[in-house]
Amino acid sequence: MLLVSACLLGLKTKYNGGHNYFPEILALGKEVPLVPCCPEQLGGLATPRPAAEIQGGCGIDVLAGRAKVCTLSGEDRTEAFLRGARETLLLANTLGIKGALLKARSPSCGNEQIYDGSFSGQTKDGAGVATALLQEKGVHVFNEEQLSELNKFLPQLKGRAVDTCLDIC
Repeated sequence: MLLVSACLLGLKTKYNGGHNYFPEILALGKEVPLVPCCPEQLGGLATPRPAAEIQGGCGIDVLAGRAKVCTLSGEDRTEAFLRGARETLLLANTLGIKGALLKARSPSCGNEQIYDGSFSGQTKDGAGVATALLQEKGVHVFNEEQLSELNKFLPQLKGRAVDTCLDIC
Protein backbone atom coordinates (compact mmCIF):
# COMPACT_ATOMS: atom_id res chain seq x y z
CA MET A 1 0.00 0.00 0.00
CA LEU A 2 1.04 3.56 -0.66
CA LEU A 3 -0.06 6.52 1.48
CA VAL A 4 -0.91 9.42 -0.87
CA SER A 5 -1.75 13.07 -0.25
CA ALA A 6 -5.48 13.21 -0.96
CA CYS A 7 -5.08 16.44 -2.96
CA LEU A 8 -2.84 14.61 -5.46
CA LEU A 9 -5.70 12.20 -6.14
CA GLY A 10 -8.07 15.06 -6.95
CA LEU A 11 -9.80 15.36 -3.58
CA LYS A 12 -10.45 18.96 -2.61
CA THR A 13 -8.35 18.94 0.56
CA LYS A 14 -5.89 21.70 -0.35
CA TYR A 15 -5.84 24.70 2.02
CA ASN A 16 -7.77 26.83 -0.50
CA GLY A 17 -10.40 24.17 -1.18
CA GLY A 18 -8.76 23.03 -4.40
CA HIS A 19 -6.68 20.02 -5.31
CA ASN A 20 -3.38 19.12 -7.01
CA TYR A 21 -4.65 16.25 -9.19
CA PHE A 22 -2.04 14.16 -11.00
CA PRO A 23 -3.56 11.47 -13.26
CA GLU A 24 -0.22 9.61 -13.22
CA ILE A 25 -0.57 9.19 -9.47
CA LEU A 26 -4.08 7.80 -9.67
CA ALA A 27 -2.76 5.33 -12.27
CA LEU A 28 -0.35 3.97 -9.64
CA GLY A 29 -3.40 2.33 -8.11
CA LYS A 30 -3.02 -0.38 -10.76
CA GLU A 31 0.33 -1.28 -9.21
CA VAL A 32 -0.32 -0.87 -5.49
CA PRO A 33 -3.36 0.07 -3.37
CA LEU A 34 -3.50 3.81 -2.67
CA VAL A 35 -4.55 5.16 0.74
CA PRO A 36 -5.52 8.86 0.55
CA CYS A 37 -4.90 11.13 3.51
CA CYS A 38 -4.61 14.79 4.36
CA PRO A 39 -2.55 15.37 7.52
CA GLU A 40 -3.97 18.87 7.95
CA GLN A 41 -7.55 17.60 7.89
CA LEU A 42 -6.58 14.70 10.17
CA GLY A 43 -5.25 17.36 12.54
CA GLY A 44 -8.67 18.98 12.69
CA LEU A 45 -8.22 21.88 10.26
CA ALA A 46 -11.13 22.78 8.00
CA THR A 47 -11.06 23.08 4.24
CA PRO A 48 -10.70 25.75 3.07
CA ARG A 49 -8.33 27.11 5.69
CA PRO A 50 -5.76 29.91 5.84
CA ALA A 51 -2.39 29.02 4.32
CA ALA A 52 0.24 28.16 6.91
CA GLU A 53 4.01 27.91 6.83
CA ILE A 54 6.65 26.71 9.27
CA GLN A 55 8.32 29.56 11.14
CA GLY A 56 11.84 29.14 12.55
CA GLY A 57 12.84 25.79 11.12
CA CYS A 58 11.37 22.75 9.42
CA GLY A 59 9.17 19.81 10.38
CA ILE A 60 11.79 18.17 12.57
CA ASP A 61 12.07 21.43 14.51
CA VAL A 62 8.28 21.56 14.95
CA LEU A 63 8.35 17.99 16.31
CA ALA A 64 11.09 19.03 18.75
CA GLY A 65 9.23 22.18 19.85
CA ARG A 66 11.79 24.56 18.31
CA ALA A 67 9.56 25.92 15.50
CA LYS A 68 5.90 26.77 14.93
CA VAL A 69 3.40 26.54 12.09
CA CYS A 70 1.57 29.84 11.63
CA THR A 71 -0.79 31.53 9.21
CA LEU A 72 0.05 34.82 7.50
CA SER A 73 -1.99 36.63 10.17
CA GLY A 74 0.11 34.97 12.89
CA GLU A 75 -2.36 32.33 14.11
CA ASP A 76 -0.44 29.42 15.63
CA ARG A 77 -1.56 26.14 14.01
CA THR A 78 1.28 24.04 15.42
CA GLU A 79 -0.88 21.74 17.54
CA ALA A 80 -3.15 20.88 14.60
CA PHE A 81 -0.13 20.07 12.43
CA LEU A 82 1.36 17.88 15.18
CA ARG A 83 -1.97 16.09 15.68
CA GLY A 84 -2.24 15.54 11.93
CA ALA A 85 1.29 14.13 11.78
CA ARG A 86 0.52 11.70 14.63
CA GLU A 87 -2.76 10.61 13.00
CA THR A 88 -1.02 10.11 9.66
CA LEU A 89 1.62 7.94 11.34
CA LEU A 90 -1.12 5.98 13.11
CA LEU A 91 -2.81 5.34 9.75
CA ALA A 92 0.48 4.18 8.21
CA ASN A 93 1.27 1.93 11.18
CA THR A 94 -2.24 0.46 11.33
CA LEU A 95 -2.09 -0.54 7.67
CA GLY A 96 1.59 -1.51 7.66
CA ILE A 97 2.43 1.18 5.10
CA LYS A 98 6.13 1.71 4.39
CA GLY A 99 5.92 4.23 1.53
CA ALA A 100 4.20 7.56 0.93
CA LEU A 101 3.70 9.95 -1.96
CA LEU A 102 3.04 13.37 -0.47
CA LYS A 103 2.69 16.93 -1.80
CA ALA A 104 5.97 18.73 -2.47
CA ARG A 105 6.76 21.87 -0.44
CA SER A 106 3.73 21.53 1.87
CA PRO A 107 4.23 22.41 5.56
CA SER A 108 2.79 18.97 6.34
CA CYS A 109 3.84 16.85 3.39
CA GLY A 110 6.95 18.34 1.77
CA ASN A 111 9.83 15.86 1.79
CA GLU A 112 12.82 17.84 0.49
CA GLN A 113 11.77 21.47 0.60
CA ILE A 114 9.08 23.53 2.28
CA TYR A 115 8.03 27.14 1.94
CA ASP A 116 10.37 29.33 3.99
CA GLY A 117 7.81 30.91 6.33
CA SER A 118 7.74 34.32 4.63
CA PHE A 119 4.61 33.61 2.51
CA SER A 120 6.59 34.86 -0.50
CA GLY A 121 6.73 31.59 -2.44
CA GLN A 122 10.39 31.07 -1.52
CA THR A 123 11.48 27.63 -0.37
CA LYS A 124 14.10 26.19 1.95
CA ASP A 125 15.48 22.72 2.48
CA GLY A 126 13.61 20.55 4.95
CA ALA A 127 10.56 18.37 5.41
CA GLY A 128 7.04 19.18 6.55
CA VAL A 129 5.73 18.07 9.93
CA ALA A 130 3.94 14.84 8.90
CA THR A 131 6.76 13.83 6.59
CA ALA A 132 9.39 14.42 9.26
CA LEU A 133 7.52 12.12 11.64
CA LEU A 134 6.93 9.45 8.98
CA GLN A 135 10.60 9.51 7.95
CA GLU A 136 11.70 9.35 11.59
CA LYS A 137 9.66 6.14 11.91
CA GLY A 138 11.06 4.55 8.74
CA VAL A 139 8.44 5.39 6.10
CA HIS A 140 9.96 6.27 2.72
CA VAL A 141 8.44 9.54 1.46
CA PHE A 142 8.41 10.73 -2.15
CA ASN A 143 6.74 13.74 -3.77
CA GLU A 144 4.91 14.12 -7.09
CA GLU A 145 8.12 15.30 -8.77
CA GLN A 146 9.86 12.00 -7.89
CA LEU A 147 7.65 9.50 -9.68
CA SER A 148 10.59 7.76 -11.38
CA GLU A 149 12.25 7.17 -8.00
CA LEU A 150 8.93 6.02 -6.55
CA ASN A 151 8.41 3.55 -9.41
CA LYS A 152 11.73 1.91 -8.50
CA PHE A 153 10.55 1.60 -4.89
CA LEU A 154 7.05 0.22 -5.61
CA PRO A 155 8.09 -3.47 -5.72
CA GLN A 156 9.16 -3.15 -2.08
CA LEU A 157 5.62 -2.10 -1.13
CA LYS A 158 3.82 -5.04 -2.69
CA GLY A 159 2.83 -7.66 -0.16
CA ARG A 160 4.25 -5.73 2.82
CA ALA A 161 1.02 -4.13 3.97
CA VAL A 162 -2.33 -5.51 4.97
CA ASP A 163 -3.79 -6.98 1.78
CA THR A 164 -7.38 -6.71 2.95
CA CYS A 165 -7.72 -2.98 3.51
CA LEU A 166 -11.46 -3.13 2.84
CA ASP A 167 -11.87 -5.48 5.80
CA ILE A 168 -10.06 -2.97 8.03
CA CYS A 169 -11.27 0.31 6.57
